[in-house]
Amino acid sequence: MYDEILYEVDDPVAVITLNRPEALNAWTNSMGDEINDAMQRAAGDRSVVGIVVTGAGRAFCAGADMNLLSGIAAGGDGGGVASEPAAARTPDAEPDGDFAGRFPSLMAIDKPIIAAINGAVAGMAYPFALCCDLRVVTPDALFLTAFAQRGLIAEWGLSWVLPRLVGPAVALDLLFSSRRVKGDEALALGLANYLVEPDELLGFCRDYIVDLATRCSPASIAVMKRQVYEQLHAGLGSAERDAQRLMAASFGRPDFAEGVRSFVEKRPPQFPRLGD
Repeated sequence: MYDEILYEVDDPVAVITLNRPEALNAWTNSMGDEINDAMQRAAGDRSVVGIVVTGAGRAFCAGADMNLLSGIAAGGDGGGVASEPAAARTPDAEPDGDFAGRFPSLMAIDKPIIAAINGAVAGMAYPFALCCDLRVVTPDALFLTAFAQRGLIAEWGLSWVLPRLVGPAVALDLLFSSRRVKGDEALALGLANYLVEPDELLGFCRDYIVDLATRCSPASIAVMKRQVYEQLHAGLGSAERDAQRLMAASFGRPDFAEGVRSFVEKRPPQFPRLGD
C-alpha cells in the first residue's frame, strides 16, 4: 500500500518504518503523506494501543531529501516541504491551532507514539522525533540540528519543543553549533527517555506498549496526553482547574470502576480499548 514506509500492526502495537535506507530515510513529500496516512490508520484502529516509528537500515531519518533542498535553494518551494502545513489529524485539532502543524499534529493523536531511534536524526527529522511522545535510542543514535549549517532556522516548531525538553541554554547550544549528540548524551540531556542496545530497540518499544495495554487505561492515557500538551501552553491555575474537571469526568467512566475493582480483587485490569 505504501512506497516509502512500511506499516504493520501486531496487537497492541502499530509500527511505522521509514523505508528509504539507501537515502538514510531522507524525507520526501510522498513519505510525509504516507506517514500521515499510517498515523491516521493507527489512531482509528481499536487494536492499536501505541505506535512505534523507526527507520530502516542505519538511520532514523537524515532530514529533507537533498533534491528537495536543492529545489528550494534554486527558488522553488521543494514541492511544499518548506511551506505547506499539514492538515489537522484529529477532529479536535483546529486547522490553525497549536496541534495542526506537520509534526505537532502527532501530539493530537490520542495514542502514545514512541520514536525508536536507531541512527541519525538530522534536520527536519529532529522536530519529527521530538514531537513523538517518547524517544528510545541506541548508542548509535545521532542527533544533529544542521539548520545553522544550511543557513536556515529552527524549523517546524523546534524552537518551542526543544527548550521544553532540555532547557533554553542547551537548546541554543544545539541549534547554534549543530554539534553531534550521540545516544548516551541524548539520554543525559533529556532528548531521550531510554537507552538500549541496537538489538533490543524494537523489542523494548513493543514491550513498553504491551505493558501499557496490559495495565493501563487507554482512555486515561489519551486524556493525560492531551492534558500535558495543552497545558504546556497554559498557566498553573488553569491546568489545575482543567484537571479537576477531567478528574470528575473520569469518575463516571467504566475504566475507573474497573481500576478499583481489579485492585481490590488483586487481578490485572481489563480496560476497554479506544473505540469500544
